[in-house]
Amino acid sequence: MTAPDSDEPIRRVAAAFDRIAEVDDPAIFISTVDRDTALASVDPTLPLAGLTFVAKNNIDIAGLATTAGCPSYAFEPSESAPAVQRLVDAGATCLGATNLDQFATGLVGTRSPYGVPLNAIDPLLVPGGSSSGSAVAVALGIADFGLGTDTAGSGRVPAAQNRIVGFKGTRGLVPTRGVVPAVRSLDCVSLFARNVELAARGLEAIAGFDQLDPWSRLAGPPIAVPPRFVVGVPASVETATDADATAWAASVERLEALPFVDVETVDLQPFIEVGQMLYNGPWVAERFAAVGEFLATDPADADPTVASIISNANGRTAVEAYEAQYRLAEIRRRTEPVWQRVDALMTPTTPGVATLAEVANDPVGRNSALGTYTNFVNLLDLAGIAVPGVDRDDGWPFGVTFLGPAWSEELLVDLAGRFVGESQAEAPPSPGSGGVDVVVVGAHLEGQPLNWQLTDHGGRFVRAARTTPNYLLYALEGGAIAKPALVRTAAGEPGTSAIEVEVWRLPAGEVGRFTQYIPEPLGLGRVQLEDGSAPTGFIAESIASEAATDVTHHGGWRTYLAQRDKLT
Repeated sequence: MTAPDSDEPIRRVAAAFDRIAEVDDPAIFISTVDRDTALASVDPTLPLAGLTFVAKNNIDIAGLATTAGCPSYAFEPSESAPAVQRLVDAGATCLGATNLDQFATGLVGTRSPYGVPLNAIDPLLVPGGSSSGSAVAVALGIADFGLGTDTAGSGRVPAAQNRIVGFKGTRGLVPTRGVVPAVRSLDCVSLFARNVELAARGLEAIAGFDQLDPWSRLAGPPIAVPPRFVVGVPASVETATDADATAWAASVERLEALPFVDVETVDLQPFIEVGQMLYNGPWVAERFAAVGEFLATDPADADPTVASIISNANGRTAVEAYEAQYRLAEIRRRTEPVWQRVDALMTPTTPGVATLAEVANDPVGRNSALGTYTNFVNLLDLAGIAVPGVDRDDGWPFGVTFLGPAWSEELLVDLAGRFVGESQAEAPPSPGSGGVDVVVVGAHLEGQPLNWQLTDHGGRFVRAARTTPNYLLYALEGGAIAKPALVRTAAGEPGTSAIEVEVWRLPAGEVGRFTQYIPEPLGLGRVQLEDGSAPTGFIAESIASEAATDVTHHGGWRTYLAQRDKLT
C-alpha cells in the first residue's frame, strides 16, 4: 500500500494560487490571502487538506477587510465568520475575498465598483449575483468551494450562469454571524462547488448550530431518502427564449428517464406569488435596517441601482410588515399540499441566462426576471440545490434546481447527484485541471490521431463508457483522418445500438478553445450514457448519414477500425 503524499495538499494550494494568475481576471477577487502564509498553514493531517475556498466579501475573513462591495464601507473584522472558520478548522485553505453585487443586492453580478467578473462560460453573459466572484472562481477551477450568501437566489443564480452547483440549505442551518446582513430574517450562507458530492461535503463542514447567532437553528430531523422519488415539475414555466424552453424540456426528459423517479406536474403559481412579495413587500425594509444609515451619507462609491432600491425602502411601515406576514401565511398554506404529493420539486434555476447587454439595457427588469424561481425559496423556508441541466443548443448553460422542505438536504443531494450523473459526482479535479466532461467517440479517443487536441488543452481521461442503445454510428467519407459521426435517434428505432465512448475532462476555460477543431456536420451536445448521466460530447446532425457508412453494428469506433484494417 502506497503511503499518502504529504506534500500533495501543498501542491494543490500552490496550484490554486497559480490558477489565479493564469485566469488574470482582477474583478473576481477584492483581496487575496498572502500566498506564503497560506502554504505555511496547510496541515496535511486534516480532512479537507489541499482543498481551497473563497468567500464572498460580505462574509468576514480575519486579516482581510470586509467591504460588502463598497470600499468606503470597509472594516477590519476581529475574527472570521463561523462558516469560514469551520472550513479552515477542517483543513481547507482560504484564498481570498470575492466580488459581489454591492450589499448583496442583485442577481446579475454587475453592481460593483470592483468591476464585473467574466462569466466562466462566455464573457457575453453576466456572471450572476450577488455571489459573482465566488461562483466564477469555482467554475474556473481556482477554488474547490465558494462561500456565498443567499437571500433571493444569490447562491443559486450564479451557479446556473456558470454551469456549477450552488447549495442553499435550510434557513439557520449555517450560521450567518459574521455576515453583513441583507434581509437578516431570510439570509443564508450558501456554497458553490463543481459537483454535487463536493458541495455536500462542504455544506456538511460549515453547517451546525451556533449559540452566538440568534438566527441559527438546531437541526430538525432529516427527511429520509425514499426508495423511489416523486418529483414535481411546474405545469408551465416562464423561460427567457425558445432556446431556454427547449433546454428546460430536455432537462425534464432527463429527469423522467431516471429509473427511480416518478414525475408529477404541480401548480407553481402560489410559490411564484410568494416570490413576488420579496421586493414588492416590506422585506426590502430589512435591507435599509442593515445599511440604510450608511447609504444616507451619500457615499460616492455607492452603486446607484443598489442605493435606490435600499433607500426607497425607508418609507415602509409596521402595518405593511404585518399585512405581508399575514399574506405570506395564507399563500404558504396553499403551497403545503404540494409536499404531501411530492418528495421534491425541480424548477428552472432561472428563466435563462442573461447577457451583459440585456442587463445594461434593463438593469432592474432583467435582474427581477432572474429571480422568478428563486425569490420564494427563503420566504417559504425551503432547501435548494442548483445543478447544471441540459445546455441550450447554442452551448450556453441552463440550470435546474431541486427544492425540498426544511431539513431535506440529504434527500436533495441524493436526487441531484443522480440527475447530473456519476461523472459529475466524483472527487473534484485539482485546480486548473478543469471541470467539464466531454464524451469522445472516434479520432479523439486515447491513442487515436486527434487525442492531442484534448491533452494539449489540459484534458485528462476520466473513464470508458457506453451510450444508451439509441444511437447510430457512421464513418464519414473523405479526409486524411478517419472520423465517425454519432447520431441520436428515437428509442427503439431499428439498427441502433449502445456505442463505446470515452469521457475526458477539460478545464472549464478550455472548452471554447477546443471547439474550434470541430468541423461540420459534427458539433457538441448532450450524449446520453448507460449510467444515466448526459455529459457534453461529440454528436452529428442526421445529414451526416447521407454520405457515410453505417458502422453501428460494430458497437464502437475502435472495433470498426480493427475490422476495416483486417479487410485492407
